[in-house]
Formats: sequence, structure tokens, C-alpha cells
Amino acid sequence: MTDKQRDNLLQQLDNMSSEARSPDSMDIDLLPALEIVKRINAADQTVAHSVANCLEQVATVAEHIVTAFAAGGRLVYLGAGTSGRLGILDAVECPPTFSVPSSQVVALIAGGDGAVYKAVEGAEDNPQLAVDDLQRISLNAKDILVGIAASGRTPYVLGGLAYARSIGCVTAAISCNANAPILSAADIGICAEVGPEVLTGSTRMKAGSAQKLILNMLTTTAMIRSGKVYQNLMVDLHASNEKLVARAVRIVMQATDCDADSAQQALHAAGMNAKLAILHLLSGQSIAHCKQQLAQQQGFIRKVLEA
Repeated sequence: MTDKQRDNLLQQLDNMSSEARSPDSMDIDLLPALEIVKRINAADQTVAHSVANCLEQVATVAEHIVTAFAAGGRLVYLGAGTSGRLGILDAVECPPTFSVPSSQVVALIAGGDGAVYKAVEGAEDNPQLAVDDLQRISLNAKDILVGIAASGRTPYVLGGLAYARSIGCVTAAISCNANAPILSAADIGICAEVGPEVLTGSTRMKAGSAQKLILNMLTTTAMIRSGKVYQNLMVDLHASNEKLVARAVRIVMQATDCDADSAQQALHAAGMNAKLAILHLLSGQSIAHCKQQLAQQQGFIRKVLEA
């Protein structure tokens, strides 16, 4: 790094609220454990309020994700460090929760899979690496790319956003700093400005919490709007272990007011598909008929019942 590059980066950091020093924790190194966690907890309670300021943008991005899914496209997360890991965490939870293929929500991290466990030096500073990663997964105009960077200046994310826009892909960006470069580099910018961290610059804390809240909102909202939920029940969960099988039984019971034995029998008849089992019990129609009706109504139980 040259002196000019160093000074430029120092100036960027000076202009980021997430890198400022919090006056509420200047003496944190003198405190006992209980007082430290009280300070952290007090700071954490401000995160949800910061996220509340960008809900319109979050909703707009969620609707674009619904559109992408309907067209056979994917949601692709792109980030480095903590931001990249949070994208991976959200992506890997979608298949068991909503029974979508693992290819529908994809997460890329600067430095590749190894960077999930150990930082890959310099990976986040290379915008071309993002282009290479996106080309490797064949990003296309049907997809939506969401770049994640607490700082809002990560070159890897900026490079990915620029490439995605060049091929006609809808882009969104999540940052915790106002006026962050990635916000203007994307079609839709989401800014949850959480301010200084209790531990200066440790954006895995408040900034990481804000990012996780937003990512949870994006996928959960998009899945609800895509017919993956009935009432407030995860009717499309993938029952891949004993706990999830029990949860599927409970979901069928809650949706239909039936007993456990009836729910179990309906699930077995429906091939452990909770949504089919629920519609079968609510409508009294055959499993085959319910499956056909769900396909015609894009998976929405309510639409089938109304029809």
C-alpha cells in the first residue's frame, strides 16, 4: 500500500459513522464482565430502530426477489468477511425452511468457501474476483444481486455490482453508512446506519446484527409472497430430521385443528408434504387433486381454498 492509498483509506474510515468511537464505551476496558455486557446490550437495542428507517427499501427489494423467483431467477448475495458470512447463513437456511432448491438462493464470499472459516488476505480488495465468481455461477438478467458491506466501500462488492448492472441484472446494496459507494452503485440502496460500535470498528456487532435482520426480512418476505406460507405457518418446510418431522405434524395440526394421528396420516399420504396434507384435510379433496390445484395457484393454499 502506498502512502497515498493509505491516506485515502484513512480518510474514508474517518467519514464512516460505523468506524467512529462511541462515547458510551470509552471506559469499557475498566469494567467487570456484567457491566460490559450491559453496555453491549444497551447498544444492541438501537439496532432495530436503525433498520426501521429503511423498511421501504427492504420491501422494494423483496418484491424484486419475488419477481426473480417467478421468472426462474435466483437471489444472489455477495459480500466479504462478516457480511459475506451473513449472506451464506441466510442462504443455507432457505432450503430446509421453505423447501426451495439450494440453487435458488446463492451466497458468494470474497476468497471462496475457505473464507467462511479463515480470512483470505486481500480478497475483498479485488473487484475482479467478484466478476469471476459471478461469471462462474452464470449470473444473468433474471437474477437479483444483493451486495452486502457494512462499510459500503468494499471493492469486491463494488466490482460485483458493476458487473451485474452491465448484464441487466437488478441490483441492491446493504450498508450501515450513509453515502456509502455501494448504495449509489446499486439500483436500490438499503442503509441501516447503526452508528459507532461499542468496540470501535468491530462491525460484526451492531452492523452485523442490522444486516442479519435485513437479510432475514428479504428472504422471509419473498417466500411469503411466493406462496411458501399459510397463515403464519412454514407449510413448505423440508422435514429432513426427527425434529422437523415433529414440526411438520404440529404445523398440520395447527392449520387444520386436527389431532396428531390425523396429521401424521395426512402427511404420509402427501409424501411428507405439509402443504399438501393441510389442503387435503381442509378441502376434503384427494392428494392428487390438491397437488393439481396448488400448481394452478402457484402454491398458495388460500387461493386454492378461495377458488
